Amino acid sequence: MALADLERDDHGYLVDLNQWTEDIAHEIAEEEGVNLTDDSFKLINFLRDEYINNNANQPNERNMVKGLKGDWDGKLTTKELYALFPKGPAKQAGKVAGLPETKRKGGY
Repeated sequence: MALADLERDDHGYLVDLNQWTEDIAHEIAEEEGVNLTDDSFKLINFLRDEYINNNANQPNERNMVKGLKGDWDGKLTTKELYALFPKGPAKQAGKVAGLPETKRKGGY
């Protein structure tokens, strides 16, 4: 199924996160102007796991760093997360991950 066939909200977020696939992630990323890497998918999969398996948790950047640092090559800081998703790891990576839009403000 292509992204054009899926229902999205007014901001472009998928309405049904179960319709997400890696191919859909690539289509959303292209719309967002980001290139997905292995590190991008580490973050995307972390966010999906937190949301699906941890009571719809949408972690802030500090908690993303804490949750990912053991799985990251080299030192991980919020700077690396913003390099992957310049419009904000919580909102932009969440969108690419097929999750609902986070209503939380950014930061810590």
